[in-house]
Amino acid sequence: MVMKGLGTPEQLRDPNYTPPLAKAVPLGIQHILAMFISNVTPAIIVAGAAGFGFGTPGVGNLVYMIQVSMTFAGIATLFQTIGLGPIGARLPIVQGTSFAFIPIMIPLVAGQGVEAMATITGGVICGGLFHACLAPFVGRIRFALPPLVTGLVVLLIGLALVKVGIQYAAGGVPAIGTPEYGSALNWFVALVVIVVTLGLKFFTRGLWSISAILLGLIAGYVVALVLGMVSFGNVARASWLLVPDPFHFGVSFSFAAVIGFCLMGVISAIETVGDVSGITKGGAGREATDHEIRGATFADGLGSAIAGVFGALPNTSFSQNVGLIAITGVMSRHVVTIGALFLIVCGFVPKIGAVIATIPIEVLGGGVIVMFGMIASAGVSMLAEVEWDRRNMVIFGVALSVGLGLQLEPDALQHADATVKVLLTSGLLPAATIAIVLNLFLPQTLADDQTSEEPDGVRHDAYLRSTPSH
Repeated sequence: MVMKGLGTPEQLRDPNYTPPLAKAVPLGIQHILAMFISNVTPAIIVAGAAGFGFGTPGVGNLVYMIQVSMTFAGIATLFQTIGLGPIGARLPIVQGTSFAFIPIMIPLVAGQGVEAMATITGGVICGGLFHACLAPFVGRIRFALPPLVTGLVVLLIGLALVKVGIQYAAGGVPAIGTPEYGSALNWFVALVVIVVTLGLKFFTRGLWSISAILLGLIAGYVVALVLGMVSFGNVARASWLLVPDPFHFGVSFSFAAVIGFCLMGVISAIETVGDVSGITKGGAGREATDHEIRGATFADGLGSAIAGVFGALPNTSFSQNVGLIAITGVMSRHVVTIGALFLIVCGFVPKIGAVIATIPIEVLGGGVIVMFGMIASAGVSMLAEVEWDRRNMVIFGVALSVGLGLQLEPDALQHADATVKVLLTSGLLPAATIAIVLNLFLPQTLADDQTSEEPDGVRHDAYLRSTPSH
């Protein structure tokens, strides 16, 4: 998918090379199209969980969150591409609002209104600063987070979010208990998005395939518009210019929020390391340097902390853009800088956020069903790298049982302290902790007399080895 006239193969592998502007601008905007919906969706989900989302009197605060999501994703991307001293990898890394923190944020804000966002602000700032402090050490802690652990965490993030996708497709949380919830009309609109997205993803190439989710949402939006499901009242009232407001939601520091954001920051840091390695391998055919990994982690954390000051959510590197670099073959960080500037300009225009806020919840539901399913699939893909011996099966099984069990039955913690409930309800932190601790301290092999009991229907490894494959 590389355009003609971009440069020599050596130039395209150089992060410091700038393609001709006529080619660099569309390539930069292409990066933004690939991540645009994923970047603003976490704000929509958190606002909806708090109670000031679609169709509520507080939708103006949702528009603000959408705007700052764009602005500070762009600024965090500039940290990575341009850099400042030790900050930034000076690589084409696209930053965006992280999905990983959503299961931690929902219990903190659930049904508490816009006032609960002050706690999120405090957590994002502290978590971002902690994340930045990991920069000198991130390479040394990777041993504690092998694919067994990271794959489990990513899988649980996807599983924690799929419920949100189904609720949105059926009509959203406010519609639960009404005849409209789960109606054929709602599901029809959501299915249009899913079908168009999959069709474009698998039967087209280039920008059409890369932007499949965005185009699927546009198709669903057009259908919803024809069906009279779209209201433009808030667009007319939205202003043309927004300057981000420091501590827009206030700030408060909750022990549960700070600990939760810091612990998830460790996972986010490791994810960034993987993305940096993917970019250098896919775009330049080399390993990432320690300097690049440190700079990327520093920018990741600092970008999140600054975003938190202005009421935005945590940022992280976006893996879909790593794949885009491998597809285009263009390693130029200046291309991504152009995309970041475009994103920042969009962030200063509230009309854009107001238009995004007119997307019916059912349309968004179709898109997030695909997105959240892909998160779970990414976790499964990471787990495919694990050697599934008895030891790893035990570690995975125990951690998954506790993590998924707490997601499915949060009332099991009804007698726990409020802070403990917030930290454990998502299942992510207890599952990750169990997996890390067991992986570090369990012996690498189990004695024969420790493996005699297995559940019915599970075949022994010896039997598997002696049975011919079919």
